[in-house]
Amino acid sequence: MQTPAPRRGIILFAHGSRDPQWRAPMEAIAARAAALDAQAQVACAYLELMAPDLPACAADMVAQGVTDISIVPMFLGVGRHAREDLPPMLGELRQRHPQVRFDLRASIGEDARVVDMLARIVLAGA
Repeated sequence: MQTPAPRRGIILFAHGSRDPQWRAPMEAIAARAAALDAQAQVACAYLELMAPDLPACAADMVAQGVTDISIVPMFLGVGRHAREDLPPMLGELRQRHPQVRFDLRASIGEDARVVDMLARIVLAGA
C-alpha cells in the first residue's frame, strides 16, 4: 500500500549566499525535521543567490498536493528581509495559490528555545 503524499509543508526560508557550502546547515535542519515528522514535506527556499526561491519551492509543494504550508524565516534577527521583503512575497503566494493555507511563522531567532540553546552552546565552549 502506497503512503499518501504529505499535505503539510514546511519551508525553511533563508537568505542565501554565493558560497554553495553556506546552504549545508539549512539543508541539515530540513533533513532532520523531515526525519522527525514523516508526514511533513520539508524544504529550503532562499531569498537570493541560491535556488529554489520561495515561489518555486511553494509551487513544487502545491504541485505535490500540499495544502498547508508553514514558512519559517531562518533569521536570528528580525531585519529588513523578515519585516519588509517577506510579507509581500507571502501575499503573492496567497494570490497565486488560493487553495493553500500559508502560515508565516516568527523568525527562528525570536523563539526563546533557540536563544536558550545557543546560550548553552556558547557556555559549553567556556
